[in-house]
Amino acid sequence: MQTSILTKYGEAGPPWYTIYPTAPQFSAAVGAEACEEWLRGLSADDAVSLYLHIPFCRSMCWYCGFPTTITRRDASILKYLTVLREEIRLVAEQAPQALPVSDVHFGGGTPTLIEPSEFLALMELLRRRFAFRKTATVAVEIDPRTFTAEMAEALGAADVNRASLGVQSFDLIVQKAINRVQSEAQTATAVENLRQHGISRINFDLIYGLPHQTVRSCVQTATAAVAMRPDRLAVFGYAHIPSFKKHQRLIEEAALPDIAARAEQAAAVAETLVAAGYRQIGLDHFALPDDELALAQQAGRLRRNSLGYSADTCKTLIGFGASAIGHLGDGYVQNEVAQGSYSRHIAAGRLATSKGCRLTGEDRVRAAIIERLMCDLEADVPAICAAHGFDPIPFLGSAERLAMLAEDGIVDIEKGFIRVRQEHRFVVRAVAAAFDAYLDRSPR
Repeated sequence: MQTSILTKYGEAGPPWYTIYPTAPQFSAAVGAEACEEWLRGLSADDAVSLYLHIPFCRSMCWYCGFPTTITRRDASILKYLTVLREEIRLVAEQAPQALPVSDVHFGGGTPTLIEPSEFLALMELLRRRFAFRKTATVAVEIDPRTFTAEMAEALGAADVNRASLGVQSFDLIVQKAINRVQSEAQTATAVENLRQHGISRINFDLIYGLPHQTVRSCVQTATAAVAMRPDRLAVFGYAHIPSFKKHQRLIEEAALPDIAARAEQAAAVAETLVAAGYRQIGLDHFALPDDELALAQQAGRLRRNSLGYSADTCKTLIGFGASAIGHLGDGYVQNEVAQGSYSRHIAAGRLATSKGCRLTGEDRVRAAIIERLMCDLEADVPAICAAHGFDPIPFLGSAERLAMLAEDGIVDIEKGFIRVRQEHRFVVRAVAAAFDAYLDRSPR
């Protein structure tokens, strides 16, 4: 890819568009009352997804951009779980009846720091409060460095059927530079333990653009990962934002690859994974041909939600835990980020919603266009507008960036149908940004 294109439309600028409007548009005008209203309006005929945020780790990875707490003791985790269970009760009681669940995701942090017995009890509570479908996907994020055989057994007993393992890089020099030393053997052992207990659907997370990372080390990591044959791999670009995440100041900025080197690393990993039989999904995911993501992409029903790419077709996502984001049909809601504030709200018997966003008709149209661009690298703008009862002309005419994107050869546009050229898929976020009505008047 040309350096001039990367510089102009570089990956450091536009949002990741997991949701639209993006989180900076959330305000305190949408709070607990709106969340309660939207929960009460949910229908038992429509399945929902659940997200549970467990914000604890044993050590800080210096690249991390998520809200998490470092703890060597389990007391704070147990205290948090008590609050989380109470929030589950409060939320479930708002719904008119037990809501059907088709997808559950435990994120963090490191959810598998929970004691096996506590995890089983939490799953039992969820199944008691919600109506789990027999085909429900239950996924959990795992740090292989702290994952035990006992926890693998508990996950199997709890009917967890997908696990996402943080790998990032197998290069020891890179690992030391980001404070995450993790051997291939540790990762392989975690995979083996999961598969022994019936959890066969495995995801790996890799990162490029880390300090001291090279094309060669990225390819070596991808090759080692492929040898363990995960069903999916997410390949993210490291976002260096030390002004926002102070622990990232521990990373040596001079050791970070420049924008051209990052692009070479991303392309090299993509080539390695595609050559190994994986399908490229959207911006940064790869999946085996029989994986749900690949099948969803093939059928044109790939989705984008706050967790990234998904085959989940639920319109409703209920988030539990500090900082968790939910999508309740009429808008987005987010819990208090600080654990103390989150806990105080729940202890007082009220929802911990701190802010959110009520969707307008125009928001929904723009969200649909952005989602298709991010998922399919193309969007039929007139068809999407027609489905929502909107005239496409203002959307196409007001998107001034589109003309520039077309002139630079990033996209092809024909009668409102926009297609991102394959060689420029890594700047698809810049194309999506052309339809972001809030971008020019909000912080990143």
